[in-house]
Amino acid sequence: MTFFTDSLPLYLNGAWYTLLITLGGCALAFVISMVVGIVGAMRNPWALAAATVYVEVFRGVAALVLMFWLFYAMPLVTGYRLEPVFAAILALGLNVGAYGAENVRGAINAVPKAQYEATIALNFSAFQRMRRCILPQAWAQMLPTFGNLAIELMKGSAVVSLIAVSDITFVAQQLRTFSGETLLAFASALVMYFVIAQLIVFFVRMAERRANRRLGRLPAPAKPSWVARALISAGREKEGAA
Repeated sequence: MTFFTDSLPLYLNGAWYTLLITLGGCALAFVISMVVGIVGAMRNPWALAAATVYVEVFRGVAALVLMFWLFYAMPLVTGYRLEPVFAAILALGLNVGAYGAENVRGAINAVPKAQYEATIALNFSAFQRMRRCILPQAWAQMLPTFGNLAIELMKGSAVVSLIAVSDITFVAQQLRTFSGETLLAFASALVMYFVIAQLIVFFVRMAERRANRRLGRLPAPAKPSWVARALISAGREKEGAA
């Protein structure tokens, strides 16, 4: 118990860096996903080629190697060294954004063709067609995969300790070295990663319910509890006796 109370401030500081990298990487990945995914869904061959090149390049490169290249190799080329946190956000965002772009493209293509035809019949512009009809329907399909990608990005942030970012994994390694409590050090890290993952799941599910509600996909009404059923039954018996 003493280990947890003494090390809690260090783990909270590490959790702050993990959250910062996760949120920054998710924001970058989301922007890239939407832009590249929408471009990839176009019929223009040049736009499709550009989106395909980005997806294949960054989906085929390991995030750890990309992060090492940005932090260690790029200064040799440009003479400018990125901050460790920014290099981590950039590497994870570029990598996960390639997977997210395929998610966006697939969700857009999954919208029924009749919806496109209806927007053309209503004389919508291409921008209006995408913003007011296609994206709202595709958004509900994108969210579950976006949630999974956000969790994968958060777990992937554990490698940022290799470029001296004091995240949760870095704190666990330091505590293991100085205290010798390997089991407790990494068990605490596992618990903190699990808690952060559950927070991501909670917010993604809230977004899913909101998206489905706006599309009219409301869940089936919950069954009344036994108390409610008893009250309803008593009320009906009273009405029958009257």
